[in-house]
Amino acid sequence: MKIKSRPQIPDSIQNYLFYLSDTRRLSLRTVESYKDDLVKFSKFCKRQGIDPANAGSHQVQAFMADLSFEKYSAASFNRCLSSLRGFYRWMLRFKKRIDDPCCNRHGGPIKNSKIPPKMPCFLWENEIADFSDLPDEKNILWPARDKALILVMYSCGLRISELTSLKIKDLDIASNRASVIGKGAKMRTVFFSDDAKSALLEYLPEREAGIKKLPQESSIITDNVFISRKGKALTVSGARWLISRYKVHCELKKNIHPHSLRHSFATHLVNAGCDIRIVQEMMGHSSLSTTQRYAHINIDSIRKKYKGAHPHA
Repeated sequence: MKIKSRPQIPDSIQNYLFYLSDTRRLSLRTVESYKDDLVKFSKFCKRQGIDPANAGSHQVQAFMADLSFEKYSAASFNRCLSSLRGFYRWMLRFKKRIDDPCCNRHGGPIKNSKIPPKMPCFLWENEIADFSDLPDEKNILWPARDKALILVMYSCGLRISELTSLKIKDLDIASNRASVIGKGAKMRTVFFSDDAKSALLEYLPEREAGIKKLPQESSIITDNVFISRKGKALTVSGARWLISRYKVHCELKKNIHPHSLRHSFATHLVNAGCDIRIVQEMMGHSSLSTTQRYAHINIDSIRKKYKGAHPHA
């Protein structure tokens, strides 16, 4: 993987990005996120007349203060700070500097911005069933593909990038399972429902027939499971657009997006009593704390049922 070199990026940052992609083997999307944050900081340093490699803690704190003034969200603020920490840890590790400017004048780390708890949007079981029926009911786009996409994404708990990169060879339809590569290039096995299996068995022959109809000179043939009518692999933005089209036809007053299906998967497992660590494994979360937020949804559900059932609640 190679990162495109840009003239305005200082050598120190460019070398760090190559380290992330070539040595640490981070995904292109992750490296691009680091690059965006570090380019912002580089531009700030340029206005100050210094190189980011030589910035001090007061420059880092002033930059973070600017982000706060510009009303950056807590999540964006913390991501930028994390990018700077990674950059200067790399410099320290390879003896490119002897101090860490991400520490304040007292030697303590610059603190993250507190992120208010936010419950992910999800659909209940009957709502998922209604949403997955929309392709058949509305007969827009490619119904067989779209129903299979919705059910596979939901029943496997896939990220949208995992869904769009899924290959035919990754499927084991007889055993209702698939192999996916998630964040950090970690492979895991996921399982899909019988409904998803039926949808795949209906879609895949249509997919093959559609590819055979492509012009002989076409070189667009792909082994991705989900493709466009032209035989191209469905992109992340294409999958998002697809879900948004069905959202328009959905009567639910919810902010339905691709990640809603993944959230729904985790919520339903937790509500059914599945062990939180098993859910963590199936979701591909590296940290248990990321998975534990779905336990809070379960608690809220129990509280609502209690209030609705208890005579003195």
